[in-house]
Amino acid sequence: MKILNNKEALINKFLEWVIYILGYSLILISVSVIFKNTIQIDNSYFGLWPIMSSVVIYILNKTIKPIIFRFTIPITALTLGIFYPFINLIILKLVDLILGAHFTIHGIFIACLAAILISVMNMIMDNLIIKPVIGKG
Repeated sequence: MKILNNKEALINKFLEWVIYILGYSLILISVSVIFKNTIQIDNSYFGLWPIMSSVVIYILNKTIKPIIFRFTIPITALTLGIFYPFINLIILKLVDLILGAHFTIHGIFIACLAAILISVMNMIMDNLIIKPVIGKG
């Protein structure tokens, strides 16, 4: 009985990971197609780099984002939560730094739009898909 619960938890974690990776990839590809001069993602290897950038975003969201959020709680509270998408902008800039030439961000405004879209996608994924379907929370 305990092993079954561990398997279910592992499957749920994997499904959550796949859902987030697909969501991040969809947002990054659509923003890079619409705004070609601002956000550029390498299209070689049959779309490997959008998926790699999504994996890096997911890993940074699970590791670095809580630390950045704790440091920016006062400014987020002062701005009534408007600063929260800028944490995703910091994550996107870190992905730009990590992936180098395969993922580049040239401007700040479209990257801010992508960060806002990622924030909205995170809320929608959590409230409409992850919690009801997987039963997390």
